[in-house]
Amino acid sequence: MRIGKQDQAFTAIATSDADTITVRGHDLCDDLIGKIGFSDYFWLLVIGKTPSEAQRRMLDACLVAISEHGLVPSVQAARMTLAAGPDAWQGAMAAGLLGMGSVVAGSSETAGRYLADLVKSAGDGDVEPVVIDSLRQHKAERRKVAGLGHPQHSGGDPRADRLLAIADNLGLSGRHVHALRVLDKHASAIVERPLPINVSGAIPACMLDAGWPLEAMKAVPLLARAAGLSAHLYEESLRSIGFVMSHKADQAIAYDGAMPARRAAE
Repeated sequence: MRIGKQDQAFTAIATSDADTITVRGHDLCDDLIGKIGFSDYFWLLVIGKTPSEAQRRMLDACLVAISEHGLVPSVQAARMTLAAGPDAWQGAMAAGLLGMGSVVAGSSETAGRYLADLVKSAGDGDVEPVVIDSLRQHKAERRKVAGLGHPQHSGGDPRADRLLAIADNLGLSGRHVHALRVLDKHASAIVERPLPINVSGAIPACMLDAGWPLEAMKAVPLLARAAGLSAHLYEESLRSIGFVMSHKADQAIAYDGAMPARRAAE
């Protein structure tokens, strides 16, 4: 059954024949393997051209900033999956990546879309009035401000500060970084609670200004977390804590549902 138009079945990413493998117009063996770093290759794969030195350094910084995040729910899911199926690394990795939504890690995409909307709304004009109006709407509707706020680093997320400084030093800071800083300037006063820039706001601001496409923003935290998950899964295979976490959950969560009539009467 055909769903939608299927007349243009093409890909510009890779092809191969009996003798060669071509990736984005480059011979994989002659031009890429052993001659290009992985971050450069990642950029080439997604965008179709290799990055400048500044773009690569910005990407590297963002990947390093969020590869490891401790025992967050997605990591716990991955480790418990491996504990239950020690031969299923791929399933455990998938469990961890599937847990990257709008709250943890996937929030970079949400913040990126918000920043892009602010910049687009401002056009060639000043973004500050657009930001102020948006923050007032967020307060009135009691909505979270994407890219701002942190439960632990209420005085400022050190990872965000570092990434923004790197963008400045590399000469990449542009309209999106500026919009993020204007948000930071006004958010706490308008919303009436501490709302520092967090790493999920800094990453899309820096990457968008570096030329990374908004539509592929989620790829950055996904790739970064795959590295962190690999570390946790390797450790899990050596020193398992998956069932320990499961047992701790049983102890920490109390049942408050209905009881059978006989036991309820006791």
